[in-house]
Formats: sequence, structure tokens, C-alpha cells
Amino acid sequence: MGHPKNPNASPSLRPEAQSLRDRPSAQVLIIGGGINGVGTFRDLALQGVDVALVERGDYCQGASGASSHMIHGGIRYLENGEFRLVRESVVERNRLLKIAPHYVKPLQTTIPVFSTFSGILSAPLRFLSHGKGKPTERGAVLIKLGLSIYDFFSRDGGSVPRHQFRNRDHALEELPRLNPGIKYAATYFDASVHNPERLTLDVLQDGQQAGATGALSGGTARASNYVSAVSSSPSGVRLRDELTGEEFDFAADVVVNTTGAWVDLTNSAMGSPSSFMGGTKGSHVVLDHPELLEACQGREIFFEHTDGRVVLIYPIGDRVLVGTTDVRANAAEDAVCTEAEVDYFFELIGHVFPSIPVGRHHIVYSFAGVRPLPRHDDAQPGFISRDYRIERGESAAGGRPGVVLSLVGGKWTTFRALAEHLGNEVLAELGHRRAVSTANLAIGGGAGFPATEQEVQAWIKGHMTPALNADRVTGLLERYGTKAEGVIAFLADGVDELLRSTHELSVRELEYMARYEQVGHLVDVLIRRTALAFRGLVTGELLNEVAEILAPHLGWDEAMRRAEIQNAMDVLKRFHGVKVPSLVL
Repeated sequence: MGHPKNPNASPSLRPEAQSLRDRPSAQVLIIGGGINGVGTFRDLALQGVDVALVERGDYCQGASGASSHMIHGGIRYLENGEFRLVRESVVERNRLLKIAPHYVKPLQTTIPVFSTFSGILSAPLRFLSHGKGKPTERGAVLIKLGLSIYDFFSRDGGSVPRHQFRNRDHALEELPRLNPGIKYAATYFDASVHNPERLTLDVLQDGQQAGATGALSGGTARASNYVSAVSSSPSGVRLRDELTGEEFDFAADVVVNTTGAWVDLTNSAMGSPSSFMGGTKGSHVVLDHPELLEACQGREIFFEHTDGRVVLIYPIGDRVLVGTTDVRANAAEDAVCTEAEVDYFFELIGHVFPSIPVGRHHIVYSFAGVRPLPRHDDAQPGFISRDYRIERGESAAGGRPGVVLSLVGGKWTTFRALAEHLGNEVLAELGHRRAVSTANLAIGGGAGFPATEQEVQAWIKGHMTPALNADRVTGLLERYGTKAEGVIAFLADGVDELLRSTHELSVRELEYMARYEQVGHLVDVLIRRTALAFRGLVTGELLNEVAEILAPHLGWDEAMRRAEIQNAMDVLKRFHGVKVPSLVL
């Protein structure tokens, strides 16, 4: 997506990009700032590696930010025979509940089951043919088997209860709005990540902090958003600052390509064409629907239709997230949620909750992304492997062969384990040994996060001030985890006041984001630094007020301020189905 450029911006306003220009070399250059690239950046920084990362847009802007907000083992992958991936996913799910408790929470999930034996014959065929069979609805026997394996994988260090099977009557007592035609309901636990963008930012900042004390200028772990890799060059990789248009060369011993569905396009740009990727698009809608929210009873509803496709319905705060589709997609084309996909969601919601009317007027936000799946032309989209692999290649950039490691595949749940795996590959190329594992290392604001509701309330009470009431402190704890303590100190070190257009942000907090969170555009605050867009709370008044406050901190003159407001309106409308009423800019 296009963004306004500010060619007159002072370099001092972009210290992260300036650090790359001032010292245009590193042992490792990571291209791609989704969760897998950022996770690898953190892992390598903790090993003392001189590592740099660039992202052409904002962090977590692509598929990482367009996920179903789930941290899950992937029960459906069992039919593909991906037992290693499921086991790793369950282990990592349990681990993230411990090391990132500020963002990753247990999620009770219920599967309405409409048959007993459906899928028993077709599932083995898909298993033997690696996903080439025709998808069908899964019955109680198959679901029971899958959940039993799920529980088995969780037996060591498990953080969630075992699954339960309910008959129709018991299920309808617990969830009375479910389709009365069900035969059973299976309930198990996975986990959700309500703030994937902020978790990505926490992982990034952990890496920056780990490398901040390096002897070299600017530290040994540097990262900048809005910097793209445009081509190879005689000295390495040609980079471009997307905010200023400035280009410069950057040299590295190892280049790591973690651009997701764009891996092949990135390799081609660097002069090393590949054909690894075959992504699929997943779309979602967010509903403001109190009746549906109440019907879910705080649970995710995971439903499989007779054609084997799935829909996820679950509450996130005061909204209901519904997803996802799984259709082949071209990474070169913009991913948007289509009218046909919305019709699909509504049809399946009607099958699960037939007494609850749902219409387009309930939609407050929509989003779509292209999953970075491996190329697999003969498999059904829903059964393409979610596992990952690392492809090693070479580039002649810089007048000598250089190593290029391309990540093919990967999913949110396994990002930490994947990053450690990819980090080991890089360390081997550099001849280094691992110094530390991230397996039990708390992420960002998850360090010291209160473990119980009583402790949460005590933390909130202990950080209230005359200027910060309980609701405001609660919001800061939810947004930053225990790092909210530093934010609260920043707010107190100056004159602060809440915004007129929302009481969820203040003038000083926006200054904090501009100073410490690499905000490049107005839309970054609305979509990725806060959940205001996700919840459908963006208004014309909010756009004007936030842009006015950010302008002096980001070097925007009046023309740039207007351009940022217009760009935010265009992005929200085109990619997220949100039409913000215009105000005089």
C-alpha cells in the first residue's frame, strides 16, 4: 500500500534508519519485520551477533498482523500427518502463555458436532495423500481422536485443561443459542493473542535492548521500519528509506529473507529468483454485535462446514472476531476481504447460531493477509502444510558469494522456536555458538506480569495517581504489560491530558509512541499501536486530533499532516472496509 513521503524530514527524526545509513554493514541483515523476522532478530541479538533488520512497511503490517489472533496447536494439521508441527505448536502455545502472559491468554474453544462418524474414511485418505483428498465435515469420532492426541502432546508442562465432550442437552445448557441440531459439543483450550502487533513490537524492543550495549556505533542490533530492500548492489543490498526516498547500500555476511509470502519477490529483487512460495489468503471481519458476543459466553466457537471449511467466532474485548477463509492468492496483489467472503462468514454464523441475525451493519472492521505457505500446487488450500523450512542460497552481491537464507512457511504460534532454529542456521554460517536460549525468557512487558486477577487489581491500584484513574491504568497495563510502569513515569514527566476524541489516549502517550515506537504514519497508531481501528472507534475528529499531536514529533508540516489524514482514511476504507466521515482538514 502507498504512503505519503516526507522528503524534507530531518534525519534526526528517524534515528533507526539513520543508524543503518551511518554504519551500512552488519554480520546479518534480516529483510522482513513480521513476527518471524523480528523473532529471529531478537534471538540473534541475544547471542551477541551484529544484526540489522529492515521492514518495507510497519512492523507486523503483513500476514503477522492479519492473523486470526490465535496461538494454537493446529488440530486440523493432524490429518496432514504433521505430528511434529502439532507437537511443537502445543509446546510453544504453553510456553507463550508463560513468557508472554500480558498478551497471550487461554482461550476456551467449543466445536459444535453435527455427526458421529463423518470424515472417518476421507481423513485417512488425506493423511496418506498429503492433503489431496476432498475435504469433508469431521464427526465426533474423528474430533475425539484428534483432541486426545492434542492432550497427549500437552502432557508435559501443560498449561491448559484437558478436553471435554458433551452431549446435546448438556451442550445447549452451556450455550443455549447453539444450533439445536447438534449431536455433541467438544470443548478444549488453546490460546489467543489479542495484541499481535504489540507483541511483535515487544519482541523487537527486546532485541534492540539486547544489542544496545554493543561496542560499535549505534549498537549491534539495529532495526528500522519503512526501509525496503530494492535490489542487489556492488557492495551488498540496496536499501531505500520509504519515508524520505533516500537509497543507500548495506553489506552483510548473511542475508535472511523473512518477507513471508513475498520471499520469491524479494529474492528476485536481489538477483536470486526462487519459486518457494504458494500462499493463501485469509480474511476476517470484526463485529459490534452484543447478542452474538453474549451467545459465545467468552468462548471461541470453531465450526467446520460440510465442505470441510472452517469459521472461527470468538470475542475479543467488546467485539467479535469472525474468520477465516483459505483461498489461493497472489502475493503481488493487495489482500482485501471480499463481499463473497463476508457472505460465507454470515452463512456459517447462521448455521452455528441460527436464531441470531447478523448483517453488514454489524461490521466495524475487516482485514486480510496472505499466509506464507510453501508452494504445493496439487493440495487443497486448507491442507497445504503449515510447517516451515529454511532454503539456503547464495548471492554474488558485493563481488563475492554471500549466503541468503530464505524462510518458507511459519506460523504465529511457533515463532519463538522457528526463530531459534533459524538463528542456529545463521550462527553456523558465522561460525558462532549459541549463548542463550529464549525458551524461558520473558518477552517485554510479560516480565513480572501479575499472575492472578487479584494481583492484577493490586498492580492497578498501586499505579493509580490523581491523574490516572483505574480505567486508564487498566488500559495501559493491557497495552504495554508491565512496561506500562515506564510509560506511566513518562506521562508524569510533563503536562498531560486525555484526548477530546477518545479517553483511551493522551497527549503524552502519543509523544511516547512517536519517540520510542517508530511511528512512521498516522495509520500506524490507529491499527498497530492501539486497537482503535480494530474496534471501529476511528472518527474524523480522532484523525485530526492525533495527527495534530504527532505532527511536531514526526516533522510533519501542514501539508504532510493533511496528507497523513487522507492516507489514513484511504487505507481504512480500501483495506479494512472502514469509511470515516470527512472533516475539514
